[in-house]
Amino acid sequence: MDQKETKDQTKEPFTEYGTYSYADYLTWQMDEMVELIKGKVFRSAAAAPRRIHQEISGKVFNKLFNFLENHSCKVYEAPFDVRLPVKSKMNKDIDTVVQPDICVICDKSKLDDLGCIGAPDLIVEILSPGSNKKELKNKYEVYEESGVLEYWVIHPDEQTVMAYTLKEGKYIPSRLMTSGDVIRSVSISGFQLDLKYVFKDLD
Repeated sequence: MDQKETKDQTKEPFTEYGTYSYADYLTWQMDEMVELIKGKVFRSAAAAPRRIHQEISGKVFNKLFNFLENHSCKVYEAPFDVRLPVKSKMNKDIDTVVQPDICVICDKSKLDDLGCIGAPDLIVEILSPGSNKKELKNKYEVYEESGVLEYWVIHPDEQTVMAYTLKEGKYIPSRLMTSGDVIRSVSISGFQLDLKYVFKDLD
């Protein structure tokens, strides 16, 4: 193999049509964020998230961090790898690795130096242009199948939130919520989020 070939493979270590595992994922050196969902590669834009996305993320993370400061649960924000194993926890057998905008893990045995292995208790995703299908279909399915207890989807442009709660293995959606509503978490006892605070001053 010549030097040019090696360089090209390092730059583009996968194809859009292959199926990959977490073992493959660990070998990639990419400038953009990449997620694996059931072995399929999903790229995020190389550009940073939009300003409003980051403002909303900061507000939600701040509220969770302060609430959980003396709590056994831990909150993390992207980039943070969440591995969702099905067959086993071996790297070669894990085919779903996601980076939620925000996640809360209450079982510390799921945390290691690489991130989280297993389903978080709460995941918050903030939609970005071009990500809606990934968040609303692909991630919804793997979060439900993996046992994520609670999944919030925030739509910055519409200033709305849908909260999905896992009951008997299936997600039950809330009504569509917006500024003036308060979300009360099912998985994080006592935590509530005022959406007026989340969506104010986003001009």
